Amino acid sequence: MHADLVFTGGPAHTLSPARTRATSVAVRGERIVAVGHDEVRELIGPGTEVVDLRGKLLIPGFQDAHVHPVGGGIELGQCDLSGATTPEEYRRRIRAYAEAHPEAEWITGGGWAMEAFPGGLPTAAELDALVPDRPVYLTNRDHHGAWVNSVALRRAGLDARTPDPADGRIERDADGAPMGMLQEGAANLVGRLLPELTAEETIAGLLRAQELLHSLGVTAWQDALLGELGNLKDPTPAYLTTAADGRLTARVVGALWWDRARGIEQIDELLARRAAGTVGRLRCTSVKIMQDGIAENHTAALLTPYLDGCGCTSDNSGISFVPPEELRKYVTALDAQGFQVHFHALGDRAVREALDAVAAAREANGFSDTRPHLAHLQVVHPQDVPRFRALGASANVQALWAAHEPQMDELTIPFLGAERSAHQYPFGDLLRSGAVLAAGSDWPVSSPDPVQALHVAVNRRLPEAPEGTPVFLPEQRIDLGAALAAYTAGTAYANHLDHETGTIAPGYLADLVVLDRDPFDGPAEEICSTGVEQTFVGGARVFAR
Repeated sequence: MHADLVFTGGPAHTLSPARTRATSVAVRGERIVAVGHDEVRELIGPGTEVVDLRGKLLIPGFQDAHVHPVGGGIELGQCDLSGATTPEEYRRRIRAYAEAHPEAEWITGGGWAMEAFPGGLPTAAELDALVPDRPVYLTNRDHHGAWVNSVALRRAGLDARTPDPADGRIERDADGAPMGMLQEGAANLVGRLLPELTAEETIAGLLRAQELLHSLGVTAWQDALLGELGNLKDPTPAYLTTAADGRLTARVVGALWWDRARGIEQIDELLARRAAGTVGRLRCTSVKIMQDGIAENHTAALLTPYLDGCGCTSDNSGISFVPPEELRKYVTALDAQGFQVHFHALGDRAVREALDAVAAAREANGFSDTRPHLAHLQVVHPQDVPRFRALGASANVQALWAAHEPQMDELTIPFLGAERSAHQYPFGDLLRSGAVLAAGSDWPVSSPDPVQALHVAVNRRLPEAPEGTPVFLPEQRIDLGAALAAYTAGTAYANHLDHETGTIAPGYLADLVVLDRDPFDGPAEEICSTGVEQTFVGGARVFAR
């Protein structure tokens, strides 16, 4: 039988354990039927589509282990501040958006960078000068805080007497009045008032995001938050609709949100949502537990306190959103029901608490194939590095963050201190310890482009870094082969898709990407210049440049 599709003229990087290469790959229907060399060309018939690689690289599709596509897609249609880093540009975009949308009850969007403002804290007064008559709510690039104007503060009834919520902080001026920056759970005090998106708007956001991710070679992902959190509405209905009618072309694992305001009683609901959430290419088999915040606003959970602006020890060690003893109980119960647990664990205390919870589950339930994974891993104590392999917990890394840039150099390192800063994003140590590395973007927190993440994983420098920018912890660099494996086979493993994706092999699904060059051929500093020419999911072309 002839093939439907043949890639030839190689190379094809198979991502097999031996990192073998082929020069021809044949596809019939949704699956790969042959991988090899000239002999594969015998499967070319009169109806076969032949893709001549002409020296360009064929790889398995990229898979994103931690991403928020629906939110990212929705934000692309709102007041988009991403990609800019100056207050002047933010003011221009906000004013232009408000003028272009006089009908909007609220001005919403986000993507601004904390380093653009002194101490990472913009003020309501800055927004009042641009939009004095309507509420404004703009999340920052990390989505762990919101910048609001005075109208929004008044609508929410926030003033100097308003206490901080248990899971967040209202930034205040010298008189104690809210200054316009709300951290973590405090953002929900205003966010809960935002107009609810329609089902059509949510589906449009998902499809807009899918188109972008396919254009970057992403064929599968794990959505890291299916559920409601503050003003974030549950994207599950959008997934269910598009999975049922075939518009969801990517393969998606949904991580069901663990409501930290509730307890173990919510597991029955999660079981029902898992059963209902297996439709088409969607499987809701993971549970997301957010254990801490972020380092920039000092809510990441640390083993010892942050330093203050003078370099002295403060009284703040961050926030563990779920008490450690409760976390162990919850994870053990979820593991017993066959759920994968997807942790947000950024500080070294949160990482240890998450690993302790996995250890408790292993001890109580035995060692099963639930494949828990810890995302972000900004600070990992060296004693905890070998525990990933020992416990079968994957390291879910966001490589773009492992570089010197203003947020790292001005808002993080001075408050972590030199010793703890040296424990940031230990990709090399984790790899050498035998841990499974998966990779994701956390978009819209940062770029969804896997190629840019590969570049930073290998170089520990941003592609646009100014001349003379030092390499960030050079001993933690990993080679391109290992980085590419994390973004393909590693995430396929985390998504329980490794039996049929993440590798180019006979019988596997034809989720494939054609790059416009072979990044292995040039110096590591040029990885970022690689682009995506074509993307296929199940043998069907979903993107062509």
